[in-house]
Amino acid sequence: MAKVTVLGGGTWGIGLTILLASAGHDVLVWSAVESEIEMLSSAHEHKMLPGAKIPESVRYTTDDKEAVTDRDILVMAVASSFTRSTAKRLAPLIKDGQVIVDVAKGIEEGTLMTLSEQIEQEIPGADVCVLSGPTHAEEVSHLMPTTIVVASHKRETALFVQDVFMTETFRVYTSSDVKGVELGGSLKNVVALAAGIADGLGYGDNAKAALITRGIAEITRLGVKMGCMPETFSGLTGIGDLIVTCASMHSRNRRCGILLGQGKSLEEAQKEVGMVVEGIFSAKAAIALGRKYEVDLPIIEQVNLILFEGKDAAAAVRELMIREKKDEVSDTQW
Repeated sequence: MAKVTVLGGGTWGIGLTILLASAGHDVLVWSAVESEIEMLSSAHEHKMLPGAKIPESVRYTTDDKEAVTDRDILVMAVASSFTRSTAKRLAPLIKDGQVIVDVAKGIEEGTLMTLSEQIEQEIPGADVCVLSGPTHAEEVSHLMPTTIVVASHKRETALFVQDVFMTETFRVYTSSDVKGVELGGSLKNVVALAAGIADGLGYGDNAKAALITRGIAEITRLGVKMGCMPETFSGLTGIGDLIVTCASMHSRNRRCGILLGQGKSLEEAQKEVGMVVEGIFSAKAAIALGRKYEVDLPIIEQVNLILFEGKDAAAAVRELMIREKKDEVSDTQW
């Protein structure tokens, strides 16, 4: 059994805590928020994961040194906006070669770096990999069947993490396409906002299907231009993650989009969702990447206009519908 520290006491971190502890691993949960640790240790559950009990074997700490000393794996489960600061805070205490598994999704707006790149920059000696896929904490915490991908630059690291996380209800695949896995996981949140906006406007399944398929086309175009494997975007961390995020009410990005489509402001929508909406943080970075690599991202562009420039949601959809006529695929042959 492995010794694992989960860094972050949010819903995804606790969902993975329940999974790992239920499989018999030695799990320690760390948070910089003392009230969060107090809540988890006293209730043995997360208030946003009703009915999911944390095994009694799980331990909790706010002590940085205890969290990272003599652990086989550190799971970086803080919100994406806190990934760099958390890595920087813990870096002096982390040994060379430490396996760090990032499970959050996002791109840093200022640098356009993925989360694993941020961790590697702050902790150069760490062995960083990514765990991503179509996974809702609400289902994982109840040990419902789920599939996911671990992506690493080192095959042996991917196989090690696969062995630790794999259970009868949690199937783990491996990949070498770290950037592709992270890009799919980050940008699908922006497309999910668009899908939610369409729902909020009262549009139907046709619009949802269009946004999912044309959304993954945008993500794939950008990913391939950035050197990623095209197959990644037709897999679990591409179309798989996009489907689950666009279709489920567990998705905070979709819920936020619904509220925006109903006419609420970004601030009002975020407050009502009550949790971090990662797509908001990735939207501007996605547009910047599109410009840098000269890739057209019309859906993501309209989401940015709605989020940050107050564009009317219905007008944004109309603009997408009346764009210049095109072939669906670039190599159409008559």
